[in-house]
Formats: sequence, structure tokens, C-alpha cells
Amino acid sequence: MYQDSFHSAEDTTLLLQLSEGSKHAFDILYDKYWQQVYNAAYKRINKSEQAQDIAQDVFVQLWIRGNKSPIENLPAYLFVAARNSVFKHLEKEGKYSALPETADQLEDPLDRADADLLHEEFLKAFNELINALPAQQGMIFKMRFEEDLTSQQIADLLQISPKTVRNQLGKALSTLRSSLFLYCLLNMI
Repeated sequence: MYQDSFHSAEDTTLLLQLSEGSKHAFDILYDKYWQQVYNAAYKRINKSEQAQDIAQDVFVQLWIRGNKSPIENLPAYLFVAARNSVFKHLEKEGKYSALPETADQLEDPLDRADADLLHEEFLKAFNELINALPAQQGMIFKMRFEEDLTSQQIADLLQISPKTVRNQLGKALSTLRSSLFLYCLLNMI
């Protein structure tokens, strides 16, 4: 995944539009870079279905990212995101060992209690938001992120196209992102 100066200005404009919530800009970037992200993932794991899911997750994260710090080199960012997603995937499969869990033991127990309470409240609000999604979006979201099914498996089970699954996931994540932003904003007051 390389970038030349011609594409840099176009990517910068599209990323700016994406940070403002432009689905059209997202679609252009998705069409432009999906194959490269897929190839980066496939090179490392040699499994087409998992590489497709990793590519999908990379673009979901790009969408969720919103207007955080600007991305100066999109192809490099996507390559690193794909690589990191592959590592997470391998870790999940037990083929890559994570850092030891001893870091948890270093935390202050009082800080941990507050963090646990906040985490519990956040999860409750998050689950309420998921349950408030339209029926199909909620079902697809849960199948993907709770049951860890691939887009293709979901499409097969629901007898819909994988593209419909990806579109519904994108819509659900967009709704959740804006709702969670409001939740966090309201709870900081």
C-alpha cells in the first residue's frame, strides 16, 4: 500500500468529508482501498474469509474514528490497522501470545473499583443502545460482535447478501458511535 502525491490531496479531502459523517466519502475510500487492506491481511493469514472480515473491521474502525487526529498517510494507516487486526485475530485464535496479565495486579484496588462501576454503567448503556437498533441491524450487530460470526456466515444464515450485512453493520456502528458520543458527553456534565 503506497501513496503518491496525486492521491494525497484527494484522500485528505475525502477524510475531511468522512470526519463530517459523509457516507459517500467513506464509500469512495472503501472502494479505493478495500482490496489493498484485504491483500495486506491475506498475506499474513492466508485465509480469504478471515482476511475479508479483517478488512471489513479496519473500515468499520475508520468510520468509527470520526474526527480524531488527522490521518496524514491513509494507505500507511490502513496497512498498520490491517496488520494490527491480524495480530488481534491471531491472538484470539491463540497463535500469538499477548503480554502477561500481571499488569492488572499493579492497579490500585480503589481505582479498579471505580473503573469497574463505570465500565458496568457503560456496558448497560451500550446494550440498551444495541437493543434500540432496528431489528435487522441489531441482529446482525450481535451476530458479528457477540457471536463472532463472519459477514459471509451472517449472510448465509439470514439469506441476504454479504454486502447487505456490511451495509447494516455500517449503519448500526454509525448510530452507536453518535449515541455513545452523546452518552459520554452527557455523563461528563
